[in-house]
Amino acid sequence: MQNIVLCVFFICEYVNSSHEGVVSQFNPSSLFGWSSPIIQAPMAGVSTPELAAAVSNAGSLGSIGIGASSVDEARQMIAKTRSLTNRAFNVNLFCHEPALRDTTKEAAWLQFLAPLFQEMETSAPTKIDEIYKTFLTDEDAFRMLLDHPPAVVSFHFGIPTADRIAAFRAAGVKTLATATSLREAALIEAAGIDGIVAQGVEAGGHRGVFDPDAVDERLSTAVLVRLLARQTKLPIIAAGGIMDGQGISAMLELGAAGAQLGTAFVLCPESAANPAYRRSLKGERAYTTRLTSVLSGRPARGMVNRFILHGESLGSPLPASYPVAYDAAKRLGAAAGKKDIHEFAAQWAGQGAPLAREMPAAELISTLLDELSSISIRS
Repeated sequence: MQNIVLCVFFICEYVNSSHEGVVSQFNPSSLFGWSSPIIQAPMAGVSTPELAAAVSNAGSLGSIGIGASSVDEARQMIAKTRSLTNRAFNVNLFCHEPALRDTTKEAAWLQFLAPLFQEMETSAPTKIDEIYKTFLTDEDAFRMLLDHPPAVVSFHFGIPTADRIAAFRAAGVKTLATATSLREAALIEAAGIDGIVAQGVEAGGHRGVFDPDAVDERLSTAVLVRLLARQTKLPIIAAGGIMDGQGISAMLELGAAGAQLGTAFVLCPESAANPAYRRSLKGERAYTTRLTSVLSGRPARGMVNRFILHGESLGSPLPASYPVAYDAAKRLGAAAGKKDIHEFAAQWAGQGAPLAREMPAAELISTLLDELSSISIRS
């Protein structure tokens, strides 16, 4: 395995040497402390300390997502990950704007969902809440991270204030942020963040758009990476639809310094995906994913189920704002789950979902690196 990792490290250096600007000089190992171009996506609710540690121990960068966790839960997740690996790992944060509450809109959404709750022999809630606190205003989470700084912190849905970015830098923490457009990437670079996660429209889970109400060009991963390679001096991490060594190789050829894979890791035994989620990903449902806001109030790609079909039916109202709408979806999913019905829970997956493989995380990393190595040797 060590020989494979070293081989891929030099392959990555060779491939990037053909690309323009500072990107050609990027050494992922020296900046972020891992020896392969692979990052396991954070995937809040699916990623676990066990998954992140297994990936990091295999020489790549494991990640945990704490955006959906309380500060105490996040502290425990970080401590657990540290107990399982002495290597670098990434902690991901949600930087969305606080929800714009609209009681009329929320009531209309709950009324629209009421028949689904009735079908599960329960009543729709009369009130839904902002279940996730944004890192933009979460002082306790910020202090917790500074008290026990991880090697890498990444931001999704936006970027924090300049003083927080500076504080992470002073603490020796490397930073990444998701961009879905050239404009978002320019804001990330101007903020002094260390690297850009270039998320294409193929990606599973929540789209990292800064403003969910703005026009989204829905650039593919390949197009976004290629455009950014001409624009930015920062290292680019490609994300979206990448499932194997061939996909990683293609992104490196386009100018990326690395690749972030999420759906590829969902079937690993270390992930928190439940049996129903795993069955869907291994079946025909994996071939039909959709980018929709109806589950959470923000655009996110998942396997199509009854909730999505109902939420996007003709005449449906707009969902409540993120993450308020997600509260309703989670309550309905929980009620249905008690009846062993899994048509209403979010099952996030990217367009490459049919390529998912079921194996331990370390074995998947080894397989990906073998595939990447064989491609370079053939070429």
